[in-house]
Amino acid sequence: MSEPAATQSPWQTVTITRIEKRTPRVTSFFLQPSRPFAYRAGQHVDVRLTAPDGYQARRSYSIASAPEAGETIELAIEKLDDGEVSPFFHEVAAVGDEVELRGPLGGHFVWSDGDGGPILLVGGGSGVVPLMAMIRHRAARKSLVPAALVFSARIWDEVIFRDELIGLDDRQDGFDLVLTLTREPARRPRDYSRRIDAQMMVQSMMRLPEPPSLAFVCGSNAFVSSAAQALIDAGVPAGIIRTERYGV
Repeated sequence: MSEPAATQSPWQTVTITRIEKRTPRVTSFFLQPSRPFAYRAGQHVDVRLTAPDGYQARRSYSIASAPEAGETIELAIEKLDDGEVSPFFHEVAAVGDEVELRGPLGGHFVWSDGDGGPILLVGGGSGVVPLMAMIRHRAARKSLVPAALVFSARIWDEVIFRDELIGLDDRQDGFDLVLTLTREPARRPRDYSRRIDAQMMVQSMMRLPEPPSLAFVCGSNAFVSSAAQALIDAGVPAGIIRTERYGV
């Protein structure tokens, strides 16, 4: 993220209107901005907390909600034990609390149904969040753009948005969900129980009617490097792969 882009978006106060547990370590916080907030699926925001002594901590979070979701925006925040911001949300924050937010930020890792497809989405852990915004946007627009999500999680109970994703998959409207669990056996037919590799990418792309015109990969640095290489090894041109990284 570039500093010039960030400074174009002023800080504003947002109010927590709802809190929803997603997995043991991921919780969604629904925020009501104090000013109009228009964004694209895939963008993120900066959140700033200020302590009584004036110390400030900032963290970037992807937006999980679709632009069509209404006035509130959803941030799905994973608790990091050594983090400065996420423990506040998980241990202190309550409905009615206010925090500062700046955004939306990012113009590269975004997708709208008008961009066409097919699209291949690859997420690891909480890296699924901006991809979920794209999937929800597709559903809200009743888009027929073919899309496949390959989502890697350690175990079944850590699959963020699991029930919603399975429900969207069941619609059979051109969206296909591929889950791969790295520490448990697969729970559904046609899913996997290993780390993402080129063979999995080839088989996942076979669920699309034609090769993807865009691929989006989001997760930790290590996950994105490995998944992007798996895509390239599977024959996906590097020029159509967009990546978003976080953490280590």
